Amino acid sequence: MQVDPVGVDHRTILSSNRFPPPPPDGSDSSAIAGYLTDTRVAWLEHGLDCRRADRTTAEAAISELYRITKHPPPQFIWIASPHAAVRCIQTEKFDTTTAPGRDDAPNRIAAMLARSRDAVEKRLDRLSPVFPNRRVTPGRAQAGRTQTLSPAEALEGGAEVPDVVRAAIRDSLRTSLFDNIGRPIKSTLPVMPGVGTWFGQHEAHRSAFGLVAYRLGLARLPPDEVELLEITTALAVSAGWWWAFDDVCVLAERPISVDTEPIPHSPHGTRRLHRDDGPAVAYADGCAVHAVHGTIVPHWVIDDPTPERIAAERNIEIRRTAIERIGWDRWIDDAGMRLIDESDDPGNEAATLALYASPRQWRTNQRILVVTNGSRERDGRRRRYGIHVPGWVPTALTAAAWTYGLDADDYAQLVRRT
Repeated sequence: MQVDPVGVDHRTILSSNRFPPPPPDGSDSSAIAGYLTDTRVAWLEHGLDCRRADRTTAEAAISELYRITKHPPPQFIWIASPHAAVRCIQTEKFDTTTAPGRDDAPNRIAAMLARSRDAVEKRLDRLSPVFPNRRVTPGRAQAGRTQTLSPAEALEGGAEVPDVVRAAIRDSLRTSLFDNIGRPIKSTLPVMPGVGTWFGQHEAHRSAFGLVAYRLGLARLPPDEVELLEITTALAVSAGWWWAFDDVCVLAERPISVDTEPIPHSPHGTRRLHRDDGPAVAYADGCAVHAVHGTIVPHWVIDDPTPERIAAERNIEIRRTAIERIGWDRWIDDAGMRLIDESDDPGNEAATLALYASPRQWRTNQRILVVTNGSRERDGRRRRYGIHVPGWVPTALTAAAWTYGLDADDYAQLVRRT
C-alpha cells in the first residue's frame, strides 16, 4: 500500500518504536539473541520497503549532511528509478568526480561517513554483557562459527557479543540487501567513473550495525557520531538510492515491488531475489531486475526461454536456469543434443544416467550428465537436472562417479543417492 510521506525528525529516530528496544544490562544470552533476531527482522523490512519514499525525512537528513560539511542544502531532484537517475546525471552533466583531495560536498560527505563507520568498529568494546546462564566457557566458540550458528547457539557456545552482532546484523543484512539486491541493480546501470553512489535502504546494514552496537553499549560514541548515526538511520528507513553533488542531490524512488526467498539453511534469515513469473525487482518506470533463486537472468529466461536463446547463452548459470525453466527433457529434444552414453544409475533405483556432448555453440569440450534427483519434490516427482563434467569422461557411469570423487567401480557399489 502506498502511503504519503509524513516526515520523521532524525533526532528522534533512535528512540522511536521503529526498532526493538535493547535488553537491560546484565541480560542473559537468550535475551540478547532475541533482540538481535527481532532487530534484524525490523531492519530487513525497511530494506525491502516498497512504499513511496518519505521525501520529507530524506531531504531533511541529507540537508543535515550538507550542513555538517559546511555546505548549503542542495536542490533535490527525485527520479523514478536508479536507471533513470543515472540517465539524468549523464544528461545534465553533473560533476561526478570524486578524486581524493577535492574539497567539495560529495567528497566531504563521503569522507565523513567513512570516518563514522570506522569509528564504530574502533570503539566496539570486546566486553560482552554478563551471561548468568552460560553453558559453555566463554571463548570456546570460534568467531568464524557465528556465520553458521544462530545468535542463540553462538552466544550459548561462548561467542563474543560483538562477533555475533557482526554476523547476525551487519553481515546478514549486507548479504540480503546489498549483495543480493543492491549489487544486481547496480550491475544493470551504465558505468559512471568517479561517481559516488549511496544506496539508502540497500545499505541499511551500515546503520543497523552501528545502531545495535551503540544501543547494546558495545560502541561508546561521542555526540557528533551519534548524530551521524541518527541521520544515516533516517536515510536508510526513508529512501532509496541517492547521489550528492555540490548544489544538487539526485534521489531515486524505492522499487514498487521486490520478491525474495529465504536462502536455504541460513541461520540469520538471509534472503535472495527470486520470482519465476516476472521481475524480482520492479520500478515504477518499468526498469527491472529478473532473478531465479538468486541467479540474475535476462528477462527472456522468465518470459520466453527458447532452445535457440539457451544455446546462444555463454553464461553457465543463466543457461542452467533457463534450461530448468523449460525442463531438461524438452531441452535435450529441442536442442538435438548428441547422446554419448546411457546406463542405469546404481545409486538411484529405477533411474538412468545419460551423458551428452555440449552444443557446439557453447565452445567447450565439457560434457553434460543428466541425472535424476534421489529425493522427491513436494509434488512427488523426481527432478531431472544436468551437471557439467569434464570432456574426458567416456561413460555416464564414469561421469557420475567423478561428481562424487570416486571411480566407476566404487560408484557402482552405492546403495542409493539422495
